[in-house]
Amino acid sequence: MAQIIMNNPILIKGSRIIDARQGVDVVGDLLIKDGKILSAGNTIATDDMPENCRVIAGNGLIACAGFIDLHCHLREPGFEYKETIATGTQAAARGGFTTLCCMPNTDPAIDNAAVVEFIKRRAEEEGVVRVFPIGCVTKERKGKALAEMEELASAGVVAFSDDGDPVYDDNLMRLALAYSQDLGLPISNHCQEHSLSRDGVMAEGWVATRLGLPGIPAAAEETMIARDISLAELTGGRLHVAHLSTIGSVSLVRQAKERGISVTAEVCPHHLTITDQWALGGKNSTNDVAGPLSYDTSTKVYPPLRSQHDVEALVDALAEGVIDCIATDHAPHDLASKQVTFQDASFGISVLETAFGSLMQLVHEDRISISTLIERLTIGPARILGPNFAELSTLKPGTPADLVLFDPNRDWTVDPEEFASKGKNTPLAGTILKGRVVATLVAGQIVFQGSELMEQVS
Repeated sequence: MAQIIMNNPILIKGSRIIDARQGVDVVGDLLIKDGKILSAGNTIATDDMPENCRVIAGNGLIACAGFIDLHCHLREPGFEYKETIATGTQAAARGGFTTLCCMPNTDPAIDNAAVVEFIKRRAEEEGVVRVFPIGCVTKERKGKALAEMEELASAGVVAFSDDGDPVYDDNLMRLALAYSQDLGLPISNHCQEHSLSRDGVMAEGWVATRLGLPGIPAAAEETMIARDISLAELTGGRLHVAHLSTIGSVSLVRQAKERGISVTAEVCPHHLTITDQWALGGKNSTNDVAGPLSYDTSTKVYPPLRSQHDVEALVDALAEGVIDCIATDHAPHDLASKQVTFQDASFGISVLETAFGSLMQLVHEDRISISTLIERLTIGPARILGPNFAELSTLKPGTPADLVLFDPNRDWTVDPEEFASKGKNTPLAGTILKGRVVATLVAGQIVFQGSELMEQVS
């Protein structure tokens, strides 16, 4: 994160303050000074305000700890034409994310201390939110030999993954999980059994059949999750299941937790809110035949968008706590990677700037409470990352003032051309969402300020 220059104190008056870690849900004032939370919930009288205090009217807004993203792609180094740390962190700020964990499928891959230091330095120079690298499980992500995991841990990685490719070798995954127990850092695997997924480009099912596209069966994900859970039980290692997407995967994780295995799981916003039917075109329509808007490559993502039954199971599991947190899997791409045939298009959706708005759909539909949603975006990922992240998921006085201020009822239309991210690849273009971030603060500094907030500053 770029060096913070302390601004004047900030007082947010009359917002609804939700701190899931402390169980706080009150309407009150939030006072920030010297980059930290000074007071949360108490009414601050004019005479008690610090000198040169900036006052923001929080009426109708909700304040909570900044969101933490366990799984995103910042593309730097190596793919700066898709995204950079500068543009990715700006996108994160617009979406209410104050902490990002970036995946290692870069070039060079994050498999040594030098690359970790490069990312940390670049984030300090150009980033506007906190950035923590995730290190490779295997050297160069090639699946042939373990990376120097202890060196990476000492350099500051917060987890290990070969994301983009699974750790295919059973024994290497076993060794990695064994090391994870000693290092205290989770292993996050991209669960994809290649022998089952083969050349699939979307979820196997009636939509793929209707479009004449090769499908990816749910078993491609579930088979490898089952293997990883078995190895986690064998080793006692820390397994984190990335981007869960099927009913069967939910059952596997639920059973593993019931057996006391050290397993956590994440789910992405798009797997909670849209289905494979969107590939037929017409956004959230009931189209059941191909038409002029079909084969929308912005819907191509891995794991693929799945059926409504899967979506419902994932939402229920998130509300129940079987799924621990929400992670974006933000995967920005350049135009040329998506404006091709569906088979040739790159997998991935640009998510950071639409995540919160799309997730609020679940709140407005009474599928999940606002406090639970906030918990899954803050405490959930912080617990997986470890005790050092606890202070980034609360508004407790004395902790860093990483927070988001949002309007839960504001309607807005998704326009990718307005994204800070270089990746404009989203199936939500033109969609009206309800719920929008109006300000994001990191260490007490406003790193994103929407026009809505500007109108409320007094």
